[in-house]
This record gives sequence, structure tokens and C-alpha cells, in this order.
Amino acid sequence: MPVITFPVNSSPAEHLLDLYRTMARIRAFENAAEETSRGGVAVFGSTADAVALVRGPLHLSTGQEAVAAGVCAHLERGDYLTSTHRGHGHTLAKGADTAAMMCELFGRATGTNHGKGGSMHIADFSVGMLGANGVVAAGIPIAVGAAHSAKIRGSGAIVACFFGDGAINRGPFLEGLNWAKIFNLPVLFVCEDNRYSATTATDAMTGGAGAAARARGMDIPAETVDGNDVRAVDHAARDMVARIRAGGGPQFLHALTYRVKGHVSVDPATYREQGEVDRALESDPLQLAAARLDALGVDAARIAEVDAAARAEIETALAVARAAPWPQAAAAYTDVQDTGAGQWH
Repeated sequence: MPVITFPVNSSPAEHLLDLYRTMARIRAFENAAEETSRGGVAVFGSTADAVALVRGPLHLSTGQEAVAAGVCAHLERGDYLTSTHRGHGHTLAKGADTAAMMCELFGRATGTNHGKGGSMHIADFSVGMLGANGVVAAGIPIAVGAAHSAKIRGSGAIVACFFGDGAINRGPFLEGLNWAKIFNLPVLFVCEDNRYSATTATDAMTGGAGAAARARGMDIPAETVDGNDVRAVDHAARDMVARIRAGGGPQFLHALTYRVKGHVSVDPATYREQGEVDRALESDPLQLAAARLDALGVDAARIAEVDAAARAEIETALAVARAAPWPQAAAAYTDVQDTGAGQWH
């Protein structure tokens, strides 16, 4: 699916509905991925499978849809994006095909990475998505390198670099932001602050005033927004992207959201009190956007149509992935660095 672009003269209601559509597609994808990782597709009322179709770690972005939708709405197809191990939403919002993504999660040959990347390392260079990354903060230097390349080549492309709150305590954060500032690179740093670093509350292990303050310490303009309010993310990202494209150098968006699921799909997250999760669910991004759409006069039937279309799209993606071929054994020897010693022949 192509990157969604919004007409300059689109009404606030239509613009918000388009953002809601992106979030609904992400939510439907994550729900299906979660269910298939547990051995079925009951979310859509289909017959459950005896075994899980998605193997290995599955990090869901459920509840964080507004950050991906609000930022990627302002990216062009030629722009780049780097992500985290929780990267499905970013990849979808950048324009990747849902069926190809689901095939990748299923490990099939027709996946975006021919079944070799899986969930945690999904990428799609055709839409500028340079890859999810299983190493915390590792996407930051990749994004900075891509931004430096874009500047040298004069391509006009910018880079959106997504990372979690836990990444700000790792070395690549300081190194990446410093390099971007010194060379005035076209990169938007997006700290997707979901309050938890794996199983530990981030505020229990992060000193000082946090992500935005650290960015400002390197003279990078920073703004903190409600990451569950897609309008807030959209407005902030719009202004920051415009400044970057005008040569204003790196910008920093600190989006406060919440990880409503466990660290991985099989994590019951018993380290959190249920009351905390219940309070967070009161600020569900899709519910907030739906309420705003209602206030803007958008009929509930139109919102329901968007939700139904998203579920239907993902049902199709599931069917495609289930029928897709497995990689050939010989494919294990492709996409591998050749040292010249002949060990791959």
C-alpha cells in the first residue's frame, strides 16, 4: 500500500479520519499477529491452527499506533525510517504491504525479507524502511548514517528514527544525536516512550529530566507530546519535518505513550498492576481519535467502515501468508556476506 499523503486543503475531519485509518490497520495487524503467535486466528473468527504460525519473539505496538501514524503521515516515499524491535506499526505507516509483512512474520519466501528477518528485523527498502532492530538503540546510528548519506548526495530525503525510552540510556543515543547535531543532518529523532524497558519501569532507572532534556543538552530542538493523541503527534511532526526539510537540522520528538501488552506476545506482564493498565486503556489512541471524529461530525458508521476495512485487509493478508511458499533450502546461502574464502560455495 502506498504511503498515505494528505491534501493540503483536506478538512480537519478528513485528515483525522485518514490518521485513524492508519491506526486501525496497525491495530488489526497486531491483533492478528498476536493471535497467530499463539496458535490460531480467533480474532477474526477463523478456525484455530494447532501450532503457532508466527515463531520467535513478537513485540507488539498495540496502544502505540498514534506515534507511527502521526509521524509517518509527513514522510514521503523517498524518505527513510529506522525502527525498534517493536516495528510493525512504523513499517505499516511507512507504506509497506500488509500481505508481504505477514508473509515475513510467517517466515515465508514472499515476505519483505524472504522470510529471513521475521518480526524483529522486518524491513522494506522499497518504501524506505531500513529495518527494525533487535538491539536497543542500534537503529540510531543507522538513521544518522542514512541522514548523512542523504545530505552528501543532496537527495532531499530525511530520516525518521524511532527508538524507545530505554535507548536513551545507551551509548548510541549520545553518539547519534551528537553526530547529527555537529553535521546538521536531516533526521527526526522520535522517542516512543512507552514507560517500560522490557520488564522494568523506565523512570526507575533513568536519571535527570529525561529524553527531551538530553536532546536539548546538545542544542537539538525537542518537544514532548501526548503520544496517544494522534493530533498532537501529527501537529508536532508536521512542524518538525518542515524545519528539517528547510535545513534546520535534527529535531527531537518525545512521545509519551503506553505499552498495553507485555514485552513480547507471551509475556503476561505480571510486573505491572492491573489498575495501571486499566487507567492507560482509558487513553487508547483509537478511542481518543474516534471521540474527536464524533465531535467533528463524522458519522459513527464511517468509523465502523474504516475498522471493518482494516480487519478485512488483514484477513486477506493472513490468507496470503498461510498459502505462501516456504523458502528453498538454497536460499540460506543468499544475502550472506562472502569473505572470499569460498565457505558459502
